Formats: sequence, structure tokens, C-alpha cells
Amino acid sequence: MDRLDVFLDDVVEPPSLLHGDLWSGNYLADSEGRAVLIDPATYYGHREADLAMTRLFGGFPPAFYQAYEEVWPLEPGARERGGIYELYHLLNHLNLFGGGYRSGCIATLRRLVD
Repeated sequence: MDRLDVFLDDVVEPPSLLHGDLWSGNYLADSEGRAVLIDPATYYGHREADLAMTRLFGGFPPAFYQAYEEVWPLEPGARERGGIYELYHLLNHLNLFGGGYRSGCIATLRRLVD
């Protein structure tokens, strides 16, 4: 907590409407192959929080991130902030679903403070 400013002080983008639960299990394709997102848990926040969720629990293919960067490039420092947003989702899952997420929280915290 004492170091959050190290990760988040450089964020200058305004909040965006986020899916809130954007992981590979909530991405489908319709009968014509178009992307469909299901099970939203919407809120306003930094778009990198949604992208962090896409890296957890199986992740999205590299083409997703390449296309995203082409349409809306990330701000400098996005890679460094990614861990703090991943930790947010892991802590949320620890709170909601229990101890199975504890080791992921500890590992992510260690990466952040080392």
C-alpha cells in the first residue's frame, strides 16, 4: 500500500467503462464469427485493469493485444502497472472464492516488491 504511488501516479487517462470480468471464458463468437462478450461486471476504471484480467485465467492470444495496441495504444508504463491491476483481480478472487487464490496473490506481490 505504501508504494501504490510508484505504480499509479503516472496514470493520466480518464476512467473508461470496463467490462469488469474480461477473461477468456467470457469471450465467445456468434454464428458469424463476431466477438461477443458475456457476463459483464461493469464499472468505471483504468482500461489497463480490464487488460490485466485478460492475462489471468488462460489469457487471450497475442493477436488480441496486437490489435488492441493498433486501435488504442497503451500509455507509457502500462507493462509496469499490469502487475498491480492483476493483483487487484487476484485479491478480489481471494475475497470472493477463497484460499485457492492466495498463492497467486503472494507471487504477484513478490514480483511487485522485488
